[in-house]
Amino acid sequence: MVLNCVIVDDEPIARKLLQEYIEETDFLNLVGIAENPLKAISVINSQPVDLIFLDINMPKMNGMEFLRSSANLPMVIMTTAYGQYALEGFEMAVVDYLVKPFSLERFIKAGQKALELKTLKQKNIPAEKEKPDDEYFYVKCNGRIERIMYNELLYVEALANYITLYTNNNKLVVYLTIKGILEKLPPEKFVQVHKSYIVNIDRINTIEGNVLHLGYSKITVSPNYTDEVMKRILKGKFIKRQ
Repeated sequence: MVLNCVIVDDEPIARKLLQEYIEETDFLNLVGIAENPLKAISVINSQPVDLIFLDINMPKMNGMEFLRSSANLPMVIMTTAYGQYALEGFEMAVVDYLVKPFSLERFIKAGQKALELKTLKQKNIPAEKEKPDDEYFYVKCNGRIERIMYNELLYVEALANYITLYTNNNKLVVYLTIKGILEKLPPEKFVQVHKSYIVNIDRINTIEGNVLHLGYSKITVSPNYTDEVMKRILKGKFIKRQ
């Protein structure tokens, strides 16, 4: 088994060393390098990624903020000169925490932990660091980490690099693309109906032509999405006269 890896670090020397270590490790395959978490998002969303080597002290968004604000990330190994974040990192289920400078031997040991965890996942054996939960996810909004329950999320609206999450009682603006959030939402519960909208299938009350009613909100289905959307929404439950 080979793990596809991404390096996220703002220091060129650190990136070069990690790249050399990955090349020395036969079960690791480097598929991307990013100077900060914001650039890493597009790398992660563009291809299958199993493992992120993530630095902490970076401009714009540090590694811990990235962990808190991103739902359903691949496995993460922290690589940092700061040891004081280790406890917080493990509380967020990072695979391992490497304090710079670290040896190739220590690096490979951390990588083996990730490989073992991936193997356990494929065998459907629960591992200690796995915290499966299909009920909610977290996002960062206005400097706080907010928990969003899937069944309370009505729909998502996109505008440039931001999205707005509309829940039963709230509206949250999050720095994320619609593609990024769609890939993290369970496909059996959510469907994209327009280039700017994703809706919760279970919260659709009425379909009127190409308009979906979700509570007091109305979302128009784009013609390009109509066939697939109706198939996903009705999914064999539409009873019609014979």
